[in-house]
Amino acid sequence: MDLKVGLVGYGYWGPNLARNFNDLRGVTLAAVTDQRPERREAVAARYPATRLFDDPVAMLDDADLDAVVIATPVGTHHALGVAALERGKDVFVEKPLAASSAEAERLAELAERERRVLMVDHTYVYAGAVRKIAELIEGGELGDVRYYDSLRINLGLFQTDVSVVWDLAIHDLALLQFLLRRRFRTVQATGGCHLGEGLENVAHITLGLDGDVQAHVNVSWISPVKIRQTIIVGDRKMLLYDDLEPDEKLKVNDRGVVFDDEERPTLLRDYRVGDMWAPRVDRQESLAGVCAHFVDCIRRRARPLTGAAEGVECVKVLETAEWSLRHAGQLVKL
Repeated sequence: MDLKVGLVGYGYWGPNLARNFNDLRGVTLAAVTDQRPERREAVAARYPATRLFDDPVAMLDDADLDAVVIATPVGTHHALGVAALERGKDVFVEKPLAASSAEAERLAELAERERRVLMVDHTYVYAGAVRKIAELIEGGELGDVRYYDSLRINLGLFQTDVSVVWDLAIHDLALLQFLLRRRFRTVQATGGCHLGEGLENVAHITLGLDGDVQAHVNVSWISPVKIRQTIIVGDRKMLLYDDLEPDEKLKVNDRGVVFDDEERPTLLRDYRVGDMWAPRVDRQESLAGVCAHFVDCIRRRARPLTGAAEGVECVKVLETAEWSLRHAGQLVKL
């Protein structure tokens, strides 16, 4: 029997989710709700068999639906998620999980009590390049990871409900969770609003993690160029991940500083310069992997890779970063 999925929101990201769920074998995009008539018309043109609703509550009341996908502004995630979970639906939520840690924890507790699958769309975790990075780290190719540096900048898309931290830095929090499996310990953030909208459009975030790992995340909506680059430095090798590179998204560099002689003066340290190689990565669309994983978790009643716990932790770090932004970049211990 097909798994029947209902989608809330057919705006920017909703069409991508609709396409990927509709393409999965054994899944039916049974219903879509959006308050805008033109968006419902767009659904009808592409998915004529899908039932349309202008009221999300009416769709959630449909007993035939097995799961609900929420692709609406973050401020609505909590209310919609609670309504879906209370009606016995498994729930998939666009990132971030909720607008506050209290709301995120409420969703996590409700999903646990109702024994429902609750998953967050941390899309990058399911990218082939990121899976390969995880494989390299777990296999010891980089050695012990010491440093993570990310540049995630572009011109827009400007959000009206959240700052650039909640919009873009969330991706790096999810990647750090997945790749390093270490707890966040400290958060410090600076940034600014430059267009008068009251929300930060530039931010620089420094994160401390277990094991003396440090991460820097630079995010911006007001850059003349779009860049998606991440550097991960281990004590054996270093890695560059360029998500916009069409062919060689990953480059592993056998470079580093030799620290094997503590008696040697610092200025005489040796530098190791070896080969660079580009690992082969899976080119499947990341979102296809996300949607397939959600469906698999429903069928197996399994805990998602990016589930409630991961969603709650990310929201807590986002909240803390925002507090630091508002208080002149104060360092906050978690």
